[in-house]
Amino acid sequence: MPPVVLALRRLPAPRLTGLGAGLFASAVMLTVGFLDLLLLDGSPVAYGLLFLPVSALTALWVRTADLVTAPISVPIAFAVGVLPIAGGTGGLGGQAMAVVTALAVHAGWLYGGTLVAGVIASVRKVRDMGRRQRRARTATGTTGTVKSTGTTAAVTPVAPVAKSTKSAKAAKAR
Repeated sequence: MPPVVLALRRLPAPRLTGLGAGLFASAVMLTVGFLDLLLLDGSPVAYGLLFLPVSALTALWVRTADLVTAPISVPIAFAVGVLPIAGGTGGLGGQAMAVVTALAVHAGWLYGGTLVAGVIASVRKVRDMGRRQRRARTATGTTGTVKSTGTTAAVTPVAPVAKSTKSAKAAKAR
């Protein structure tokens, strides 16, 4: 296997709830924002570049049941993390205007990270749906229903459903 794949497999694979994924992304982006302000004087390019892997990790680490929260919590985390690097002056109003301006100016990074999280969450959901269908097919063995009787299972075929009242009357007449 390529070394990149081996390195990715060594990464931890925690399963965060929807709230936990949002808190994780927000805390990491706030930390990135403060470090960016401290080390790089609030570079928006560095902040945006670091936002993309945080978005990917959030979408990878959220539980399957909470996949819909990943593309929602990532933009919130971007807004939380942009607070330190927005550079507003003049009190609360000035800071709020600086944050809104920073969100508007750096919307490309915001959309890109949201797209990354959305694509990863969608792929994970499609793969999960495929796994469930395979499990359901192997559990029934056919398209019938499974009736469990103790230790064995009996498969009974499912009757076709009538599409209209005429076809239902025709089925009864037979």
